[in-house]
Amino acid sequence: MRHAATDRSLGDPPGFRLDDCSTQRNLSDEGRAQARRVGAAFATRGIPIGRVLSSQWCRCLETARLAFGGAEPWPALNSFFHDRSLEAERTREVRALVSERPATANLVLVTHQLNIDALAGVHPREGELVVLTPLGQGQVRVAGTMRP
Repeated sequence: MRHAATDRSLGDPPGFRLDDCSTQRNLSDEGRAQARRVGAAFATRGIPIGRVLSSQWCRCLETARLAFGGAEPWPALNSFFHDRSLEAERTREVRALVSERPATANLVLVTHQLNIDALAGVHPREGELVVLTPLGQGQVRVAGTMRP
């Protein structure tokens, strides 16, 4: 899942810190409502959630908290926008985890557009979910997308 809506006219400023949300681009009020709608849609449809992992960015953690009740921060989901040299390593880590998941377990990853594009070749909007089917050996197939 890409984090929910933010004020896209703002970027993360130079010198932002992961441990200080006031230095980052955060969810807008619409983004918070969007995340709650995602969580409600999962609950209404009875979609069981197993593990929830999130980028350490505040907008991702807040999305996960509002939609799914929380998440385990995982650096492999952190954006590599400012350092593209991290793309291959982070994508490899995520592919390894996702491709090993049993088809019956719903793993939720909350991350950034670049990360999802690198993993699945999909350019999601803010708040959009990309549903992947694990194929093993680091491979996944896009099963569909869900908009908030």
